[in-house]
This record gives sequence, structure tokens and C-alpha cells, in this order.
Amino acid sequence: MMSIKVYNTLTGKKEVLQPVEEGKIRMYVCGPTVYDLSHIGHARSAVSFDVIYRYLAYRGFDVNYTRNYTDIDDKIIARANKDGTDWREIAERYIKAFDEDMEALGVVLPTHRPRATETMDKIIELIEVLIQKGYAYVTDGDVYYSVRRFADYGKLSGKNIEELESGARVEVDERKKDPLDFALWKASKPGEPWWTSPWGRGRPGWHIECSAMCLKWLGTTIDIHGGGKDLVFPHHENEVAQSEAATGKPFARYWLHNGFVNIEKEKMSKSLGNILNIRDVLRGHTSESVRLFLLSSHYRSPIDYSEDSLREAEAKAERFYRTLDRIEKERPETSKTAVDKGIEEELMAPILEAMDDDFNTAAAIGKVFEEVTRANRLMDRGDEAAGMELRAMLSVFKKTAGFLGVFGKRPQEYFDERKERVALPAEEIERLIEERNEARRNRDYRRADAIRDELKDKGIILEDRPDGTVWTVRG
Repeated sequence: MMSIKVYNTLTGKKEVLQPVEEGKIRMYVCGPTVYDLSHIGHARSAVSFDVIYRYLAYRGFDVNYTRNYTDIDDKIIARANKDGTDWREIAERYIKAFDEDMEALGVVLPTHRPRATETMDKIIELIEVLIQKGYAYVTDGDVYYSVRRFADYGKLSGKNIEELESGARVEVDERKKDPLDFALWKASKPGEPWWTSPWGRGRPGWHIECSAMCLKWLGTTIDIHGGGKDLVFPHHENEVAQSEAATGKPFARYWLHNGFVNIEKEKMSKSLGNILNIRDVLRGHTSESVRLFLLSSHYRSPIDYSEDSLREAEAKAERFYRTLDRIEKERPETSKTAVDKGIEEELMAPILEAMDDDFNTAAAIGKVFEEVTRANRLMDRGDEAAGMELRAMLSVFKKTAGFLGVFGKRPQEYFDERKERVALPAEEIERLIEERNEARRNRDYRRADAIRDELKDKGIILEDRPDGTVWTVRG
């Protein structure tokens, strides 16, 4: 078996994945701060690490995958105040929404899904250790991490203290000893949620929450820590500083970061008003096409979302399932024959080679579609001797579906979902088809063609068969 190589943000190069404990992977990925609906950027991160989790398991690793919920944070409190409700209600509402979105996207559940509020004992314990070791200090009920005390600060992001200080746009806070220091514990303000601590009532800072949850569920040194590229600094940098100062050991061996999602070539941001929620995208597109779109670029690369790119992904999915449907209908005996392991391994090798190279899903999907093209050519030729090859292809498609999370549905299941997602209601499509049939009976071919073209513009393709007209949705 080839070694799996990953691009490590910490070293800036690809390295062979060598876990702390042979055969086991401990992976932590930063989850959502639950104050609003999740957007397509959250989907990118969740789907990317979902595939990494699946693939490592496929390769035989015992994977302990922990993804957290940040369920107490300034943004959650602000949203609760805006909505005139309790912060706990906001957290519960958006945890539920996030879970629903992940299920809709086919993201499998991690091993653990801890919440910051359930990890308060570990958070307080960790802060106490940092104070005892001289890495943190208390000021009026607040606790700050002293950045300059950690000699390796900046090793993940490549930033250095002098540049950070000279270029810092840090709010003046007289309670800090240094403008670069960050909060581990915040003293409670009137009307805010609080927990008791040795320093008084308060709540944790964001960075310490993730360190505590990671250490609690995965131990001192983990194999993989992941998240969006935007988290490298300051969040992940601060996690390294806190965790390594407390334990005296390396925090994570490999740091993996996914790229941004741009919307129509512009950065997604609230100021531009172009935040695209996952459920908005899924209203008009299948989960298969959204995953395929997200995986058709390497996870580290930025991707540009547009309706055209989604339609392109939809067309790919359609092509795959049309091919699968064709094999099942034209060569039904194929699925019943034994798989030739030699052929299967030969077809699977380039897909695994792509995935072993830093989880290159774009290249792996390209290899799958090479086989889709070949399958159609074999059937076009009516090659009766091609049964063993087609059977091996079906097996390869099934195995690939297991770690990519696409190509795993029955064709009809996909077609039915595609019909559900189309903007035009099915009843309206059927009504227009009947109107077209009536026009054809009356020899009003101009009207019949106009209806066909109208539906085609909306992505609905009509096919006239001896037993009637059927419709499908094209990407």
C-alpha cells in the first residue's frame, strides 16, 4: 500500500502521514459557532474533512474524529439579545440546524461532538495549569495568555511577534500587560451567562475552548488538526500556544486547512451581503451535485461558487447516474457476476493514488469519469466480452462512493431527488406536458415546440416514448 501524504501547514510541505500510534488516527476539526445558519463555506470544511475521515477509515485506520460545537461565544450572546431570547435557545436552534444541513449533505457523524459548555471543568483546569506555569495572568476576574512567554508563538502561521505588534490593530485594553495577549477567561458582565471559577464568575474565551475539548477527547498529542484556512491565525496559532505551554508536548503533528469559497469571484462576507446558506443552495440543487461541486477542486484550493458551476456539477452527476442506469437496464446480468479482483485493482489504483496524494478528490473524480466514458463505449459497441470489466467498474464505483460520499445512490433515487429540487413544481410540469400533448393532437406543433423549449429553459428535458412522455432534469 502506498503511503498517504498530507500537506502540513506547520511545515509548509507534504509529508508522509505517520500517526502517533500505529493504525490509529486522532483528528480534531473546528466546528461551527452556533449563532446562525451554516453557509457554503461551512459546507466546504465539513465535506472536506468528512471525506478525509471516510478515506482514512477506508485505508484501515481506526479514526477517532472529534468535531466540536462552540455553543457559548460573544456572537451567540449578541444574537440572543437581538432576538430577545435566551442564549441557550439560540445555541440549540442552530446546533439542530447545522446537524440537519450536515445530514442533507451526506456528512457522516464524527466519533465525538463535544460542546464547549459541557467541557467547562477541563477549560478551567487548563487555565489553572497555564497560570501556575506562568503563561497566564489574572486581572480583575479576567485571565489573559501571555503571548511573549511562549517562545514558539507564530510557528504555525509564520507570523513573528515584532510584525504582529507593529501591524496590530488591537483594541486598547488597559487590563492586558501586552496588546498581543488574548483572553482565556472573561469576567461576566450584567445579563451575560456565567460559570463559577477560581477567578470569579465568567465564561471562557474561544481559543481555550477548542484546546480543552481536543485534550479531553483525544489526548495530549493528536495526529491531525483541521479547519478552514481563516482559522490558521489567530485561532489555531493560539491553540498551539495554550496546549503546548500546558502539556510541554507537541499539540498536533499535521495541520490541514481547506480553502475559501468565493461567490461569483467575490469573497463571501456579510458586508457584501453574499452569504449563501447551505439550505438555500439545496433548494434548487441535489445534495449529490453540491458535494460533487465541493470535491471537484482540491480541498486546499479556493473555489468559486456560481449557478453555472452548480449546473456543471449537476450535469456530471446526471451523466454518472444515466450510465449506471444504462448498465443496470442493458446488462442486468453484470451485477450478478463475480468481481475479477485483478481488473478491480487495476481500475482502483489511479483513484487511490490520487487520494493518497493529500486527498486529491478532484483527480479521483476525474478517474471515475474516465471509467464512465469507457463503460458507455463498451456498451455502445455491444461488446459481450466486456461483462467482467463492467462488473469491476460497478465495484469500483461502489467503493469510491464509500469515501467520497457521491455516486452511492440508486439511479432512480437520484432522479427522484433531482425532480424534487427543481424550481418548477412537478404538478406544473405534468400540466404543461398534457397541454403539449393536446397541442400535438390538434396539430398545433408551434405551441407544442414552444412548451418543450419553455421547459428546456428551466432544465426540464422531455422524451417522447411509445408509452408516453417522460421528463428528466438536466444540470
